[in-house]
Amino acid sequence: MFDSLFADGARPVIGMVHLPALPGAPKFDGDRAGIVAAAERDAGRLAAGGVDAVVVENFGDAPFYPDDVPKHVVASMTRAVRAVVETVDVPVGVNVLRNDADAALSVAAAAGGDFVRINVHTGARVTDQGVVDGRAHETMRLRDRLDADVAVLADHDVKHSAPLAARGFTAESVADGVERGLADAIVVSGTGTGHETDRSDLEHAVERRDANDLDTPVLVGSGVDADSVGDLLDVADGVIVGTALKEGGDVGNPVSEERVRELVAAARR
Repeated sequence: MFDSLFADGARPVIGMVHLPALPGAPKFDGDRAGIVAAAERDAGRLAAGGVDAVVVENFGDAPFYPDDVPKHVVASMTRAVRAVVETVDVPVGVNVLRNDADAALSVAAAAGGDFVRINVHTGARVTDQGVVDGRAHETMRLRDRLDADVAVLADHDVKHSAPLAARGFTAESVADGVERGLADAIVVSGTGTGHETDRSDLEHAVERRDANDLDTPVLVGSGVDADSVGDLLDVADGVIVGTALKEGGDVGNPVSEERVRELVAAARR
């Protein structure tokens, strides 16, 4: 399902739309219209710079709810995602932090999104929100009930967390997300936002994917920049980029169209 969003053989560059704090979050500044405007601005710059898709994420909402955000967050996310869908002509994804897969899937289905990113889809992780459990059994059944043509991108070893069981990149652990969790793509990241993804981790994930005869795409989920993107795409099937596309390389700044163009050009080379 994920591959169908892109041209045959494409290795997509996916840019992040980091939303400011939404209403109800501690850092919300009272400007509801400003949230939508910022989303439209950053999505527009990403698309103009040549990315193949964008992901809308409630990045400004820290501290995050573990796995069940309030209804007002769902409403605000739906409004922002719909604005992005109407702004760009590339596939749009949704990630509801920390790990509200039901909300992300519902927002994507309602707003016209094409895919979701789920940080913990199978297994369990220790995070700053406590222990977060994967709920693939609920998420995939909800997708069927909603009749939603929405792909699921699942993190294998998600950033800002540690596994409860230290299994590493075994064939079985990678396959769990695909064969048992029914994920449409796997995401491999570094230890935190903007942190480099270890190439050996990426290679191990791809090797374990291949060892189980799976054809599921493996994407890089953090730390990609114009210098590293070509090397990573020698191994990965796509990249998700946030920090490196911001003005000055600061994750809290607006997207820089110039930096987007530079990274996309490096990826194409």
